Amino acid sequence: MVYSRYGWSSNIRDIHRLLYKMAVGQILARRFTTSAVRRFHVDEGPGNNLPFSVANKWRLLGVMTLFFGSGFAAPFLVVRHQLLKK
Repeated sequence: MVYSRYGWSSNIRDIHRLLYKMAVGQILARRFTTSAVRRFHVDEGPGNNLPFSVANKWRLLGVMTLFFGSGFAAPFLVVRHQLLKK
C-alpha cells in the first residue's frame, strides 16, 4: 500500500513510481555530495584556511593595525568632520 496524492493505493505502478523517485533522488544526492567533496582539496594546518597570509608577522601586524585601527578611528573622524563643518 502506497499513499499517493489521490489517497492509499495498492497499484503496483504507483509503488514502482515511488521507488523509482526515491532511488533517483538518492543517486543524485550521492553524486552531488561525492563530486563536491572530490573537487575541492584544501591544505590542512594552521593558517591555511585564512584569507590572508600569516607567514610574515610584521606584515600581519601592519594589516591588522590598519584593519582594526580604521574601524576604531572612523567614529572619531566622523565627529571631527561634523564639528568642523559650517
